[in-house]
Amino acid sequence: MRPSTVLLLPFLAIPYVSAHGFVHKVWIGTETFLGNTPNAEPTSSIVRQINNVDPVKGATNPDVNCGNNAQLASNITDANPGDSMAFLWTGGDLSTWPHNIGPMLTYMASCGSTDCTTFDSSTAKWFKIAQVGRIPNDTDGNWFQNLETAGTAANVTLPSNIKPGAYLIRHEIIALHLATVKGGAEFYPSCSQIRVGGSGTGAPTAAELVSLPGAYSDTDPGILVPDVFDTPPPPYTFPGPPIAAFVGASSSSPSSGSGSSSTPTSSAPSSSPTGTPKGKSCKLKRAPTTPSKRAIARPAHMSRIMRDLALSFGGSAH
Repeated sequence: MRPSTVLLLPFLAIPYVSAHGFVHKVWIGTETFLGNTPNAEPTSSIVRQINNVDPVKGATNPDVNCGNNAQLASNITDANPGDSMAFLWTGGDLSTWPHNIGPMLTYMASCGSTDCTTFDSSTAKWFKIAQVGRIPNDTDGNWFQNLETAGTAANVTLPSNIKPGAYLIRHEIIALHLATVKGGAEFYPSCSQIRVGGSGTGAPTAAELVSLPGAYSDTDPGILVPDVFDTPPPPYTFPGPPIAAFVGASSSSPSSGSGSSSTPTSSAPSSSPTGTPKGKSCKLKRAPTTPSKRAIARPAHMSRIMRDLALSFGGSAH
């Protein structure tokens, strides 16, 4: 029996590596940044490095903040109000993202008087700027997260009137494929460091600020979802606070969805923008870029709406 067990071990390790993941690339404005591979020798980056690709389990887990043992990033980059951002999640082996059920949420937190490279995120007060759930009018109940499984980055827009300063941006996937039981939800948070310029005045109210952990409970309707696989798909309630009021009041960004709707008003995640990955702090260039037309892999099942979304954002449904 022992030889058979030994032979199985390499095969058991393969799905473990690829079944979870991290933010591999971030686009802000016209610049591209690489995230550090978890638990590898860190390089210069604006993305805070996590130590493994496993999900954070439990809504009160301290790592729900910025990810598993997230470390300070060495750099910060400049951005302007209204800039487009994109987050490409991959498996731990850089394969396409493995999960397709659950929301994607985006938070920001002021780093105060620091430039974020020394800011302790456990003290952060977060406000929500975007959230997407299921794709509107998709009769199969597909989620926007499903586009990540086709190699398509999640698109978010900075609020157009946000106050200048240094901020953490926290992009989060909550995978719900095991969320039919308490504690089954998988949290994948990632934090990047930016410095916003301009002369905006937009800011969240005190009531819109939350701590993480603290904003979620394992029994929240959007985290414990016993009917997630039901057909037709039931309405979905986003966890956490509503999107900050100034985001909708001051920005034309279509990526700010309703706090409790199963079909939020949202821009579909865009295909990965072009650009050379950067590790250093840089001033953003304002020259327009052309979206990449690289092919993306089609999921095992892609509805007509999913296919049209992928095609419309520069991908291929082949």
